[in-house]
Amino acid sequence: MKTTLPKVDAIERKWWLIDATDLILGRMSVKIANLLRGRHKAIYTPHIDTGDHVIVINAEKVRVTGNKEEQLDYMFYSGYFGNEKRIGISTMREKKPEFIIQHSVKGMLPKNRLAREMIKKLKIYAGEEHPHEGQEPEKIEL
Repeated sequence: MKTTLPKVDAIERKWWLIDATDLILGRMSVKIANLLRGRHKAIYTPHIDTGDHVIVINAEKVRVTGNKEEQLDYMFYSGYFGNEKRIGISTMREKKPEFIIQHSVKGMLPKNRLAREMIKKLKIYAGEEHPHEGQEPEKIEL
């Protein structure tokens, strides 16, 4: 029996819609990362991008468990001495709620060129509206 590899032109990509209202950040990020990689398909191959497009709405309503709301910080460093900034998750939720989900999902993807292409298929929006109605995304319950 011969192993068949999927052709890049023959991969069918679907669009998924996820409503992040009251979903736990880590559990939701695992599901999103698997959809982006294509792990839910029978043709999954680690070295080929077989994943789908994912749209996440209501990013500001995502939940974190435990004491993460007070303790979780995002660190940014400009490269200059003494220019390290730490921003809490509650502040980030007010300023850029999309960053919270994108940072979490990006950490769950492999660290290579393929992952940089996969993360481009993730579209995150803070509110209910998104401009991808033409792609007819299928709503998925997590």
